[in-house]
Amino acid sequence: MNKLILVSVVVLSLFQSCAQPAEKKEKSAVETVKKEIKKEYVLADYLKEDADLDKDVEKVFAALDDTAIVAQLIMPAVGRLGQTEATIKSHITDRIIGGVLMLNGTKEEFTSWIKTFEAMNDTIGNLPFMYSADAEPSLVNRKIIGSTPVKKANELKTVDEVRTVAQVISDELNAIGINYNFSPVVDMSPNKTVGFRSFGAVPANIIPWSQAFIEETQAKNILATAKHFPGHGLVSGDTHKSLQMIDGELKEIGNYPSLIENGVMSIMVAHIGVTNNPKYDTKGMPATTSEVIVTQLLRGEYGFRGLIVTDAMNMGGVASIPQCEVKAVNAGCDIVLMPVDAKKAFNDILKKYRTDAEFKKKVDASAKRVIRMKIALGLMK
Repeated sequence: MNKLILVSVVVLSLFQSCAQPAEKKEKSAVETVKKEIKKEYVLADYLKEDADLDKDVEKVFAALDDTAIVAQLIMPAVGRLGQTEATIKSHITDRIIGGVLMLNGTKEEFTSWIKTFEAMNDTIGNLPFMYSADAEPSLVNRKIIGSTPVKKANELKTVDEVRTVAQVISDELNAIGINYNFSPVVDMSPNKTVGFRSFGAVPANIIPWSQAFIEETQAKNILATAKHFPGHGLVSGDTHKSLQMIDGELKEIGNYPSLIENGVMSIMVAHIGVTNNPKYDTKGMPATTSEVIVTQLLRGEYGFRGLIVTDAMNMGGVASIPQCEVKAVNAGCDIVLMPVDAKKAFNDILKKYRTDAEFKKKVDASAKRVIRMKIALGLMK
């Protein structure tokens, strides 16, 4: 009888040692590799040739399993127009997301949630998150209740005002813990859903004022985003409701090359298709799912090396497309923003990642860009 008990104890012990949950192994690997990052980086390092940063990215990437790699690409929202706090906590526990959009809530709520989410990440062993917001001058006081009042983009009169507003917004975001701003809007003004949000009331101001906003934002260690590529200002409809089309020439893409050359770190792609354009036709699909727009034009012709983020994937211009998140990643997008169902999006991407070698290369490249940005932002300290 004693021998039987002894054998049972040994077997149980062996079983328990082999059945450690994945997050335990992940936590140990992530903790170790974070300690190995000795160099102090700044946001501007992201776009520089830096052998040390390259090596650190590879170290972090090598410490992740495939679920953590795919998770880097998924960014749901929390807040009144996003998911509940409980849902985000569930996603963190399940290790299926790499960042969160703070969408319509109070300054106090967002500050508290970010502290809670990061404490969970630290306990579980997830990489730190990038926290984003639509903190445009025209939207920030509605999106973040209790934030310092600023003028709307189309009310600003001078580039100095633009710089001051960018500084005020950035200070607010830093106080909350938000490190990724989906601003500025660099569209032309005619479209009623985006026009009042851009500096396009005077077309000549769009590029220099957008550049000023980007410079001040990124000087505050917050990632700035030029949007909505390839251009939302000259279409008549609303991509929140349905797919909109650019008919013929891409008249707004000229707003991007100088911003890219001068160091904008992120660009958001819109759910806008292109038709009657032999070179850039999206074949009835939104730009977010078009390799021609995302990889050929933005990455290839324009040489953009920062993060490419989709517009919200729950919008009418894309949500009805089967496996739209997989298609967006395949097109070359690095971050899938606000999928209708984050868990399904994660599982769809992970399944293709495990079965398609070319798709795996794309996901790996996107995950490494996200990791590089997290290191450059100082999140790995």
